[in-house]
Amino acid sequence: MKWQGRRQSANVEDRRGSGGGGGGLGDLFGRRSPGGSGIPMGGGGRGGGMSLWTIVIIGAIAWFIFGVNPLNLLGSMMGGGTGMGAPGGGAIERSGPVSAEQETQAAFAKTVFAMTEDVWTEVFRQSGRRYQEPTLVLFTGQTQTACGVGQAAMGPFYCPGDQKVYIDLDFFAELATRFQAAGDFAQAYVIAHEVGHHIQTLLGISAEVQRRRQSVGEAEGNDLSVRQELQADCLAGVWASYAQTELKVLEPGDIDEALRAAAAVGDDTIQKRTRGYAVQESFTHGSAEQRQRWFRTGFQSGAINACDTFAAGAL
Repeated sequence: MKWQGRRQSANVEDRRGSGGGGGGLGDLFGRRSPGGSGIPMGGGGRGGGMSLWTIVIIGAIAWFIFGVNPLNLLGSMMGGGTGMGAPGGGAIERSGPVSAEQETQAAFAKTVFAMTEDVWTEVFRQSGRRYQEPTLVLFTGQTQTACGVGQAAMGPFYCPGDQKVYIDLDFFAELATRFQAAGDFAQAYVIAHEVGHHIQTLLGISAEVQRRRQSVGEAEGNDLSVRQELQADCLAGVWASYAQTELKVLEPGDIDEALRAAAAVGDDTIQKRTRGYAVQESFTHGSAEQRQRWFRTGFQSGAINACDTFAAGAL
């Protein structure tokens, strides 16, 4: 991927090494989400009245016994944060100077984020709309968000309450080693997927999904989540299409890297890795094949209207 020397986004909060804090409470909880105010730890959503420890315990049980991604529980309990669905190890607090390698990773993330700004600004302009740029938050270990406490163990995620994309850059090393999905465009796909959730927020899709999930059972709710995640994959593919035709940054093998990353974070891939088998009824992000197919759909079409996963009969 040809990213060096390009513009870096100015919409970045660098909270690395901040000990898990990151900004003041006014910044974090003062902005309103499409469905209401940002929800702090310990209450709100369908998990109203739950303590932090209750949520942590439920998340641990869900992950280790049932294979359910705890990020989805946090999303439903604390305001709807949406992430890649990749598990990780325990969060580690770090401090001290940032290495040259870490600075390169940060520069890459800021540059890719700027590319998403350029592409989606143009796409929205063509449809007569104004693109509202999200914010990229770089953190280590854990950080406060309008959707509750975000942890590196959840993988990268987007919070609609503050319209920010959260990434602990150590995830990229894990993507290459643990998930066997190395490459800079694999990393770019991760960022583009989370920005896809921002597009869904701007278009009112995320709020509608959250509203509909309140009135359906678990199976229907999981299906809605899968469709939302696959649409974000498709929107990442739309971005990649523009990155190829308009920005001229793709190199041979880049799309293959993105497809490997999409497969690596498929529900079936993750469940088989963690417990040896997959349970389709518990999927909330889509299978490896589905995630690859919808990314490819967005890339080949280059059009948002090709990403209507909610109208698709078969995913």
